[in-house]
Amino acid sequence: MTARRTTFLFTALGLLTAALFIADLAVGSVAVPLGDVWAALTGGSCDPATSDIILKIRLLKAVTALFAGAALAAGGLEMQTLFRNPLAGPYVLGVSSGAGLGVALFLLGAPLLGVAGHSFVRSLGVAGAAWLGSALVLAIVMAVSRRIKDIMVILILGMMLGSGISSVVEILQYLSSEAALKSFVIWTTSRAASSRCCFPSSPRDWRSPSPSSSRSTCCC
Repeated sequence: MTARRTTFLFTALGLLTAALFIADLAVGSVAVPLGDVWAALTGGSCDPATSDIILKIRLLKAVTALFAGAALAAGGLEMQTLFRNPLAGPYVLGVSSGAGLGVALFLLGAPLLGVAGHSFVRSLGVAGAAWLGSALVLAIVMAVSRRIKDIMVILILGMMLGSGISSVVEILQYLSSEAALKSFVIWTTSRAASSRCCFPSSPRDWRSPSPSSSRSTCCC
């Protein structure tokens, strides 16, 4: 009975994921019929503007959201197994706070220090800064865990790191400019659609938009 229930749940969730994935491609500021979505994905006859909206914008964001959600689920499972607690998550060890610190230093700290135009900083990007910040915190926790085998001490260390990092980020927010602060707040919303692209509200007008047209909107 348990095996049948598990199979049913996995099948239902898989079908629901596929349906939501297709809906994400079709629904937006510019509505695209399902037939055009299928044609764009399979290389069939489709309006070039609609094909660009599906393949160059929505598909990339949908795939990114899908893999990010799967990675979060796998990471959460590892954390729950490690701490033997169903409420454990990436915030427990300060990994998420480390990612926030990396992005804060990139978006808020670099302009304050006058190094925002440096070639290394520009090539790093928001994703690279978040990865470096989380990797640094994880490396600190792993280094301590090699000497201290008590899981409760590691848990307390992660919470201390998270609190300290949050204080540093708040200081950077207080000192930063309005534009930099806005960019950081947009990143903290953690949305796959945080990058906006403006196009005409109808795919037919997508190729020749008027700069002064009020029909311009986001088709992401």
